[in-house]
Amino acid sequence: MTASEFGLSVMYRILKKAGAERVSDESAIELRRILEEIGGSIAKSAVEMSVHAGRKTIREEDVRLASKQFAKF
Repeated sequence: MTASEFGLSVMYRILKKAGAERVSDESAIELRRILEEIGGSIAKSAVEMSVHAGRKTIREEDVRLASKQFAKF
């Protein structure tokens, strides 16, 4: 298993804030996996946008635009 960028306690808090009364370890682990996957895709797209614009620095607008590709709600 690879090291995670997100702690499980953060996943429990997110699920609790969403209204969960109880949170299983498996659900917190799966949420973490999904968020890391989506976050990695957004980051990669943001990097591509900044390179396309001729910049080395990722800007807020790169991340915002990249995230719109993944927004489904």
